Amino acid sequence: MQYKLKKIRSDASFREFFRLKKGNKTSIIVTAMKERFRNLVAYSAINKFLRGKGIHTPKTISQHFNEGIMEIEDFGDNTLFHSIRKSKNIFPYYKKSINVILKLQKIKPINKIKIKLNRNLKLNNYNIKYLHKDSDLFLNWYLPGVLGKRKSKKFKKKIKIELNKLYKQIFFKNKFIVHRDFHVSNIMPVKSKLGIIDTQDVILGNPMYDVASLIDDVRIQIPLKIKNKIFQYYLKKSSLRKNIYFLKNDFDILSIQRNLKILGIFYRLNIRDKKPQYLKYLPYTWKLIELRMKNKIFKNLEKILLDAVSKKLRKKRNFK
Repeated sequence: MQYKLKKIRSDASFREFFRLKKGNKTSIIVTAMKERFRNLVAYSAINKFLRGKGIHTPKTISQHFNEGIMEIEDFGDNTLFHSIRKSKNIFPYYKKSINVILKLQKIKPINKIKIKLNRNLKLNNYNIKYLHKDSDLFLNWYLPGVLGKRKSKKFKKKIKIELNKLYKQIFFKNKFIVHRDFHVSNIMPVKSKLGIIDTQDVILGNPMYDVASLIDDVRIQIPLKIKNKIFQYYLKKSSLRKNIYFLKNDFDILSIQRNLKILGIFYRLNIRDKKPQYLKYLPYTWKLIELRMKNKIFKNLEKILLDAVSKKLRKKRNFK
């Protein structure tokens, strides 16, 4: 049998992906020389757990974790991102994606996922500490990067205090399985199903986090009326719909928290990892933050952020 190995992509993590062709069959080789536990061991264990609950994730074919390598099922090259960009009617794709989120939210939350006989993977609780840990990426990377260390110090404490007040207003407790990076580039049409990848960061969190990740995705710009339609579809199908006010507030807070984190991550990818391609998303990320800032609960934060990062600076996509 003839074997062929071809590199296909890398992502924002330390992983690399290769397609292995064995005769007429293919599989994906994943390598990770850094953060092996998270990128390989946790990924494999979480995929297995979710697949057992009816979520279509890649099956592990073979694993050599100590060598930093694993072989998984091949879902192909097409992500939902590609399908949506080609389609004039994108709502059905988002409808199916929301159905996956609803399915995730029906899974009974557990604190541990079995890796092997005497070893478990602990699922963290996405509490205020973790919310800050993520939004601190904005404060520690983006802000000093674009303002300079001295000027950024003036704003960091003020922003953190306001974020803390907002995080304390979050209504729904962390009782739901949350993918934590649920966007169209991590969703793949596989025959009649939607395959879900990049599950390694699954956490116990708020039900609106994945909804915000999907609707306010920085990688693809969709009309506001479609965003609202997707959100309304979620409300219609969710068992939590009686709490619309709290759902919307949680959605707005988590969308802003996530997109501040993304500003930090993408700026860090440029500086630390020499991946400048992510800078092109920064202006639209700010637009999404500004969109959700229309909620009156953000009045103080909006003013501080505008004092810190001007409208002109928010439009920049090239920092040298």
